[in-house]
Amino acid sequence: MTDPRSGGDSLPEAARESRARSPVPPLSPLRVAVSGARGRVGREIVAALEADPGFECVAAADVDDDLGAALSGASAQVLVDFSVPTAAAGNALTAIGQRVRPVVGTTGIGDAAVTTLRGRCEAAGLGGGVIPNFALGAALLMWLAELCAGHFESCEIIESHHPTKLDAPSGTALRTAERLLEARRGRPFRHPDPRTETLPGTRGGSLGGAGVHSLRLDGPVADQTVIFGAAGQTLSLEHRTTSRTAFVPGVLAAVRAVVATERFYTSLEEVLGLPPAASLGRAMASSEAP
Repeated sequence: MTDPRSGGDSLPEAARESRARSPVPPLSPLRVAVSGARGRVGREIVAALEADPGFECVAAADVDDDLGAALSGASAQVLVDFSVPTAAAGNALTAIGQRVRPVVGTTGIGDAAVTTLRGRCEAAGLGGGVIPNFALGAALLMWLAELCAGHFESCEIIESHHPTKLDAPSGTALRTAERLLEARRGRPFRHPDPRTETLPGTRGGSLGGAGVHSLRLDGPVADQTVIFGAAGQTLSLEHRTTSRTAFVPGVLAAVRAVVATERFYTSLEEVLGLPPAASLGRAMASSEAP
C-alpha cells in the first residue's frame, strides 16, 4: 500500500480546471480513497488529490492490497477506482459496505455489475457512479454524436489505446454505440457486410449496425473517432487524449457530485449537467419532418 500523504506543493492545472467546471460547489476537504493507486491513471488521481486543498487522499491501495483494511478507519467519503475489470466491481461493493461512495473509472465490468452497483448505492442512500471516460472532450464527443445519430444511416466508431489495455472495445466506444442506438430508439444503422472477406474480422464488431473497431498500438493514450455517413457526405467527430491528466478534472467533479447530490451517475455529461442529447436530437429530427 502506498503512502497517500507525500503530495506536491502547488495546485496542478488539471485540478484548477476541475473546480471551474464542477457543477456543484467544492466541499473542503473531501476525504477520498483510491484503488488502483499505482496504475497509470491512479497515480495521476492521487497526485491531484494531494495537490488540491479541497481534497484529502486518506487511503491509496492497489490490486494486491486489502482494500477493506485500507478503508477501515480512513473515514473516506468516496472511493475512486481505476483498478482492473476483474476487481473493480468487488472494490466498489467493499466501499458501499463501509458507506463509502464508489466512483468507478475502470471499464469492462459489464452492464450487470453496473446495475448491481446502482441498486446497492440506492439501497444504502449513497451517491456513486460508473463512468466510462472522465475526459471532458470525450464526454462532449459522445453528447454531440447522440445529436447526430438520427440524421445519418451509417456509423463507424474507431477507438485507439495503448497495447496494455485489458478490454476491447473500450468502455467509451461500447457506451457510445449504445447511446447512439438509444438516441435512434433502437433503429439500427446500415452495416453492409462484404460479399467476400479475404481477411476474417476486417469489418470489426457491430452493435445495432454501428461498426466498432479497436486499435492497440504504441503511442495513443485514449482516442476515439465517430464517423457518420450519408449520401455524398461524411461527418467525423474525433477526440484525442494526449495525457492521462485529462481525466483528473472529470474525476474530481464526479467526487464532488456524488457527495453533494447522493445520485448515481453513468456519464460525465450527467455530472456536468448537460441536457440529454437524445431528446434534443429527436426534437431536431421532428422539426425537420415535413
